[in-house]
Amino acid sequence: MKVSRLLLAALIPIAACDELTSAPNDPDAPANVTYQLIPSGDPNAPSGVLLSWDVPRSGRANSFNVYARSSSAAQWYLRATTTSPTFHDLGTPYPQYYVSTRDADGNEIAQSNIVTINLTLRLPAPTGLVSTSLNSAVHLRWNSNAVEASHGTFDYYRVYSSSYDGTRGVCTTDWTVEGTTVSDAFLDGNMTNGVSRCFAVSAVSRDGHESTWSDARLDTPRIDAHNAFVYTTAAKKDSAAFAFLDDATKTFGLVGSSTRPDLDFSVERHADGSLWFVPGRSGVTMMPYSNVPVVELASIDRAPSAGFGAVSIEALPGFAYVFRVTKPDGVHFAAIRVAFVTSDYIVFDWAYQSASGNPELSRSAGN
Repeated sequence: MKVSRLLLAALIPIAACDELTSAPNDPDAPANVTYQLIPSGDPNAPSGVLLSWDVPRSGRANSFNVYARSSSAAQWYLRATTTSPTFHDLGTPYPQYYVSTRDADGNEIAQSNIVTINLTLRLPAPTGLVSTSLNSAVHLRWNSNAVEASHGTFDYYRVYSSSYDGTRGVCTTDWTVEGTTVSDAFLDGNMTNGVSRCFAVSAVSRDGHESTWSDARLDTPRIDAHNAFVYTTAAKKDSAAFAFLDDATKTFGLVGSSTRPDLDFSVERHADGSLWFVPGRSGVTMMPYSNVPVVELASIDRAPSAGFGAVSIEALPGFAYVFRVTKPDGVHFAAIRVAFVTSDYIVFDWAYQSASGNPELSRSAGN
């Protein structure tokens, strides 16, 4: 049974009143009755509806009766009596409502138009949801097809997320609202690195109709940092090696001595002045990410499934490199984008996926 928060929430049957007796411009009638649905995540079952109307200009209104019915042929029921020109009906709305004016003696003196709520009149679901893995965050973006379908009625997007069951490879049913936005993008921050979540987006019209959801998207935040600074072994041996994660101290992005046997790689200068990444221990292999420069660290999407080797690779400005790092808990993937190279050191941005076996470094379109 539906329950009202306002006065007199009884469901009192009223004689059918399909032909309202008030004239369109009756000064005693509530005018401009409109509704605003309250989205719930289920397009077919909003969490409520807010009805609003103008106070009759005659000044005789003392209160209002709000009526509803389950179909255009059903009996009308009194939903509530209120002194406010609004009514919030909780739960899935009835298909039709109207409002009547009561005078100081409690007599109904005029009626509004009938308002019909059609839950199928909604925008299309957003398409093309993609994501970018960031440090303790995920950036989402999608197509503007919902806006383009109806510029005049689009209002905003709702962004949802749920946990991910890795053992079954499915998104769980504990979906929650992450937030809303009017743009075709959303940044979900304060996430836990290495913990996967599923995301989906819906579009909401100005009267509160919510679309069906986009396809779900899985993403896993990963650790990153910018402007790491590592010398060559010839220039400064005690700062010529790097570990994405130092297991002993649980420190990410540790710069240390090239003589340490537990760091992931060192930087060496060849006779021609070029600088090279060199694997620092067994269990570390690497490969170039692409044969062209990348714009930024976030351009590095997923670690390749093959092609890694225990070989030295030249460090070139603007180019990216992917590492396969074996740890006690399994294989981890990491990435580097070189910012610039000098004769004695390199500066680079890096990312590390703390989830064992997860190749996500930055999820982007098509991945």
